[in-house]
Amino acid sequence: MADILSGTGSTPDLTFERQGAIAIVTLDRPKALNALTLEMIRTLDRQIAIWAGDDEVKAVVIRGAGGRAFCAGGDVRAIEEDGKALKEGRGDGALTRDFFREEYVLNRRIHTLAKPWIALLDGITMGGGVGLSVPGSHRIVTDKTLFSMPETGIGLFPDVGGSWYLPRCPGQIGTYLALTGTRLNGADVLYAGLATHHVPSGRVDELVSALSGADWPEDAHAVVDSALARFTHDSGTPHLATHRDAIDRCFQFASVEEIFASLEDEGTDWAADTLKNLRQMSPTSLKVTLRQMRTGRTLSFDDAMTMEYRMSQAFIQGEDFYEGVRALLVDRDKSPRWRPDTLDAVSLDLVETFFTPLGERNLTFASS
Repeated sequence: MADILSGTGSTPDLTFERQGAIAIVTLDRPKALNALTLEMIRTLDRQIAIWAGDDEVKAVVIRGAGGRAFCAGGDVRAIEEDGKALKEGRGDGALTRDFFREEYVLNRRIHTLAKPWIALLDGITMGGGVGLSVPGSHRIVTDKTLFSMPETGIGLFPDVGGSWYLPRCPGQIGTYLALTGTRLNGADVLYAGLATHHVPSGRVDELVSALSGADWPEDAHAVVDSALARFTHDSGTPHLATHRDAIDRCFQFASVEEIFASLEDEGTDWAADTLKNLRQMSPTSLKVTLRQMRTGRTLSFDDAMTMEYRMSQAFIQGEDFYEGVRALLVDRDKSPRWRPDTLDAVSLDLVETFFTPLGERNLTFASS
């Protein structure tokens, strides 16, 4: 029988359980597709720290409630409202500072956890949900997985560690995903190297039961790998593979303008559709994100998160994030009015301001 953990660390939006030697986190905001609030981030970070030091906990499983989503991202509307209040002199902007800082600290805690972290991406997984999964050791996709980093479409950038893991995807896949926000199925996520296993959705509960009933010798990762081997299933042919050569050819360049020109020269339906999609994105986000991808190739995870925090605070000070949220999430007219509204108007000097150190407000880690 599961041992439900309770006490000061619990929230209505998170459930912590113990089943045998595994701890289980359930993100429990199904009406919001399990999107993360700051309280959820803080509570989860504290609980992982406890489990990291508990010898009886051999591995952690994280999943989403409701059957539709693992986690659709962060609470963007709350951040947008707080940032707008700050810009209008009606608040101190605490949420815009704390949410990104504490979310990135949580991402790093997952990345550095010595125990297996088993994320069950059984449904919609976007933005902050990617940050709860990809930094960990085991990322399980299913036939229900829908995965995306769609931030350039709302005037932001692919954060939560995107600077580190996207440039390490094969070829130019990471740059393609970062700029376009393309939605992936489970087979695509595996092909991109962002997932480790595919398990049929109908067998996920069986997998959790197998883990909870397993014997746990010293090598916990080997136990998880052995259990997963019994449930892993062929994910099918990835769509990304069909366009891999074109992705590598068109997204290899150092400027967004060159990428656009290469797509125009490609002359295929895929290239035309990709270009049409990119032209809907924030020009500022596109240029900043490409610089992020190229810089992130050589950064450690900690340094990538420090850079992303600088970027997050610069975007909060700008205009496109608020316009993107308005157009896609508030009014839903899907007609954002970006400022600047062309690539030509986004200068190198403007791009550089998104990477300026924040002095005492920098996000740093003890091991950096």
